[in-house]
Amino acid sequence: MALSASSSAQQARQALADRLGELCRDAGLTGLDLAALCGWSRSKSSRIMNGRTPPSADDIRAWCRACGVEDQTEDLVASLRTAEGMWVGWRRMERAGLKQAQEARLPLYQRTRRFRSYSSWLVPGMIQTQPYTTAALQAIQRRRGLVDDVAEAVAARMERQRILYEGDRRFAFLVEESVLRSGIGGAGVMAGQLGHLIAIASLPNVSLGVVPMSPHRERWPAEGFWIYDAAQVNIELISGYLTLTQPSEVAMYAGTFAELAELAVYGAPARALITSAMDCLG
Repeated sequence: MALSASSSAQQARQALADRLGELCRDAGLTGLDLAALCGWSRSKSSRIMNGRTPPSADDIRAWCRACGVEDQTEDLVASLRTAEGMWVGWRRMERAGLKQAQEARLPLYQRTRRFRSYSSWLVPGMIQTQPYTTAALQAIQRRRGLVDDVAEAVAARMERQRILYEGDRRFAFLVEESVLRSGIGGAGVMAGQLGHLIAIASLPNVSLGVVPMSPHRERWPAEGFWIYDAAQVNIELISGYLTLTQPSEVAMYAGTFAELAELAVYGAPARALITSAMDCLG
C-alpha cells in the first residue's frame, strides 16, 4: 500500500531532527546547554530534537554554531528545504494561478526520459484533449476559488504535451476503467477524449493500459501518481501535491505500478473497453 503524504514528509523531518540530535551529543552538549548557547527557551532544543517542532534555517545555523560544526550548516539547511518541499498544499502551489502551476512542472518533464503514470480519477494530463483539460481545470478553478487563468493554463498544458513527440522518451500510462466512464465536460467532450486515447495508444513510444473493473481484484486502486525515470514520484491527493525522491519510496511506487500493469489490458482488449465506454455515452 502506498505511503501517505503525512508519513513520508514526517520521516524526512524526523531524519533531520535525528541528525541535529547526533550533532548535539557529539559536541558533548545537553539540550539545556544548547538552548543556553542559542538563547532559546529550555524546551525548544528538546522539541526540535524530538521532531515535534520543525527548525527554521536560522535555527539550524545557530545549532551548528553552538555545536562547532558550521561546515555542515548548508547541507542541513538543504535537508530542511527538501523536507519542506515534499508536501505542498494545493492553495500554496496554485496561489499564483493554474498557469504557473502547469509551467512549474515543465523542467521535470524535459529532463525525464521514462514516464510511468497511473490514474484512478482522471485521464492523465499528458494525454488529455484540450476540451477535457478545459473542463477539468475550470472545475478546479471554481472549487478552489482561484484566479481565472484557465485559458492560459490549458495552453500551457497543451504546449507541455509536445514532450510526447520529442526525443527518445517512453511513456507508460495506466488508467482504471472507471476513468473512461467518469463524465468530465459532458458526452461530447468525453467522446473526443476517448477517441484521442485510441489514437495515442498507436504511438510507438506509448503504452496505454486499462485496468478493467472486476469484483475479484486482489490489488485495489490507488491514488494517482507519476514516476519520472527512477528518480522521483509525484502524487496528487485531495489536499495537496507530494514529491518523493527517496530510492526506497520510488521503488515502492514502481512496484505498485508493475502490479497494476499486470492487471491491465492493452491493444485490442483496451480499445474494446474504450469503445464500450464511448457507446455508453449515447
